[in-house]
Amino acid sequence: MGSLAVCLSRGHRLLPLSAHLSRLVQGGKQASRPGSSGCSQISCHRAGSSLHLRPAPSPLRLHSNGPTLCLQVRPRPPSPLQPGPVPSWGGQQLHTSAPRRALPAPLLWLVLKPLQKILAIILGRSIRKWWVSLPSNRRQLLHEWVRRRRWHLAGGAGVAMVIAALLLLTHLDESPVTGRTRLLVFSRENYMELAALTSEAYMEEFADLLLPVTDPRHKVVERVVQHLAQRNKDIPEVSDVTWTVHIVQSPNVNAFVLPNGKVFMFTGMLDTVVDVHQLTIVLGHEMAHALLGHSAEQASLSHVVDLLSLILLTAIWAVCPRDSLALLGQWVQDKLTQLMFSRPYSRKLEAEADKVGLQLAAKACADVRAGPVFWQQMEIRDQLTGEPTFPEWLSTHPSHRNRFTLMDSLIPEALELRESCVCPALPESDPRVVFAKSVQVLLKNAKDRERGPEGASKTHLPHSPASLSPALPAALLPQTAPLPSPSVGQQSKGPVPAVASEIVAAPVPAQDRTQDGLQIS
Repeated sequence: MGSLAVCLSRGHRLLPLSAHLSRLVQGGKQASRPGSSGCSQISCHRAGSSLHLRPAPSPLRLHSNGPTLCLQVRPRPPSPLQPGPVPSWGGQQLHTSAPRRALPAPLLWLVLKPLQKILAIILGRSIRKWWVSLPSNRRQLLHEWVRRRRWHLAGGAGVAMVIAALLLLTHLDESPVTGRTRLLVFSRENYMELAALTSEAYMEEFADLLLPVTDPRHKVVERVVQHLAQRNKDIPEVSDVTWTVHIVQSPNVNAFVLPNGKVFMFTGMLDTVVDVHQLTIVLGHEMAHALLGHSAEQASLSHVVDLLSLILLTAIWAVCPRDSLALLGQWVQDKLTQLMFSRPYSRKLEAEADKVGLQLAAKACADVRAGPVFWQQMEIRDQLTGEPTFPEWLSTHPSHRNRFTLMDSLIPEALELRESCVCPALPESDPRVVFAKSVQVLLKNAKDRERGPEGASKTHLPHSPASLSPALPAALLPQTAPLPSPSVGQQSKGPVPAVASEIVAAPVPAQDRTQDGLQIS
């Protein structure tokens, strides 16, 4: 676009500036029509009463030549290094850059967390050195000043506590499904961003250990997860997430689900479960952690506790006369914080995930009676493998026995929920009774072996880890029809066909493995 200029004669009647500019714009439009002059820069000069156009050398110029006053405006030509026009004002170009994503708040807090402790230690140590360097009379004056203003200091501390309490009250949130009131400093959106980064890190870490999607074990877990999501789609936190499965070839008995729906299952866990019902309950527990936002909740509590601990940490390093005693005090503070806040709260969240996960499995028409049996199996497995056991108050998870007791007490409620979802009837044989009788048989056989080889028995415990089939995942793939998808209006209460509910060590044909229960195809 060319430059624009207007010249006003001092001997003629002056028109308003807006009128001159409007005429100037009209003249520019006429100049830009086809057949007009191809000048890229235009301006004007006074010649009698007429208006002429000539090149303008500068973006903006105001000059006087005799009876003529000229105003020249010329836009700055775009730089060849920039593809599009660059906004300018008064000759100053405004540059823009591509937007950059900020670090998620939880990740930023994890990065700054060690730095906060270091600053608290430095501050406390500096206060101690400053106090030691003071003469005795100055210390006495400070003591008197504090004593005279003790009520003012107490009032300031009270005001600070009230402000902190109000800030905490503004971050209270209601947990989905359970409706429990909780503290949530970090939002679900923040943790979704962190989960995306975490899942990428896990994918890189397990890149060489991930099973292909064609593996039977991957197919089993994939179908169970999708079945759980389909039957619980009336929960927004379940239906709004895309659930994807990754199987890690590792003997670790572990599984976890990230808030963004990334499911990581270790083959050690698949070797531990004995049927599809136990697998459904385990996956329901892990999915409950994700939909309840337990990671964000636990991080929020840890964030608040750490901020309060900084005051105590500063006081420890300020009061202790030597650094060695301060380090010992800091270690004691960390252990007390874990034993009094972090670990009890973690056990509480695990118990809540057990309860909600059992409800998810019940709506998916699994045999929820297999849940208590799984934790009994885990307890026996730890005893047989020699796993060290610790008191529950030292652990982040409830003990296997307490989890069995809790889940066993929830079975009647879960059975009612399962029945309300129009699920097929369960077999009359209760897995809990079968397991208890099997344990009695094993104990009797163990006593017979101690008496002599002639009293030894060959009976095995069908639900114990020692009798699990190495081909269990393949046995969980019956050749049956696909699972019907319940309509949204039914809210996942449609009938579900049956699947293998009891799988023993010896492989059996597919038509003999199906009983009344859950079917995954």
